[in-house]
Amino acid sequence: MTPTPDPTRQHFASDNYAGMCPNAARWFQEATLSGHEPAYGDDGWTQRVSDQLRELFQTDCDIYFVFNGTAANSLALASLCQSYHSVICTSVAHIETDECGGPEFFSNGSKLLVAESDSAAARLGKLTPDAVEALVTKRSDVHYPKPKVISLTQATELGTVYSVEEVRAIAAIAKRRHLKVHMDGARFANAVATLGCHPSDITWRAGVDVLCFGGTKNGLPVGEAVVFFDRALSEDFAYRVKQAGQLASKMRFISAPWLGLLENDTWLHNARHANAMAQRLYAALRPVAGIELLHAPQANAVFAKLPRAAITALHARGWRFYEFIAGGGCRFMCAWDTTPESVDAFAADIAAACAAAGVTGTAR
Repeated sequence: MTPTPDPTRQHFASDNYAGMCPNAARWFQEATLSGHEPAYGDDGWTQRVSDQLRELFQTDCDIYFVFNGTAANSLALASLCQSYHSVICTSVAHIETDECGGPEFFSNGSKLLVAESDSAAARLGKLTPDAVEALVTKRSDVHYPKPKVISLTQATELGTVYSVEEVRAIAAIAKRRHLKVHMDGARFANAVATLGCHPSDITWRAGVDVLCFGGTKNGLPVGEAVVFFDRALSEDFAYRVKQAGQLASKMRFISAPWLGLLENDTWLHNARHANAMAQRLYAALRPVAGIELLHAPQANAVFAKLPRAAITALHARGWRFYEFIAGGGCRFMCAWDTTPESVDAFAADIAAACAAAGVTGTAR
């Protein structure tokens, strides 16, 4: 029997489950009360947010707002590719596994080339310079889709984070091979919170050409920012946004909540909290027998293999989490609003479910 949903319970399936953070909600309300405003991004709110993002990244970049991450990634990659080009990514990249062919569709057929590597970094969902070089040099004949873009997911789908040095190393390969660098930053804030670096250091200063800066998973109601550090690449991007049905007529309701994230570094505080809750959950699960923790969390996700009986029992108790996410096992995702009490309650139920399943042995 399906359990009755508990509206007071927090879940660990996705940080998309979380609502709007108070700061974003306050600025959304301010935009609501501002009366008539020009449409399609010509309003003062959108200009204000764009200027603040330029200040955040310390560079004069072009900024566009779209409804979701699929559109952000797909349209950004389409702006970097012709139909006969290809995009290099990992086998667990969101553009490969969860965009329903969006990048290929909006680029009129650009192929995703999945890097193959058995290195430690690759097993943690990361591209490596060697893997990129192998794909770029594999073939150069006209029968093969010409590599044009390297796509990095930051943080990765396995909850790991590229260091500044790792991004620089891949960008160096890109520059030498005349490739562009795209960063899928759905959880970019969580990566910056982990690294403790300036956001410019992990983006344009490291060689990234375009960033899809995620806001939805960090406390916004809706909306991602596509940030072109190489402004020449954004030529006609506004037309792509319009054609794809991503141009909001009342743009201020997408852009204004960003003021709430940017104000007093709320975006960073939200990410730090989500990361801390993942660390708390990881620490609570380490002594539980029968659980295999796949790796220590670097952002806001914990990956673990649980006995099937325990998974069934947890679902029966009403907990929601994903099993199909890349990396195997279960993914437990923390959000900007995840409370310590929710983490502790979930960890206790996991331990009880494993015990009831008759699991013995030592946790890892």
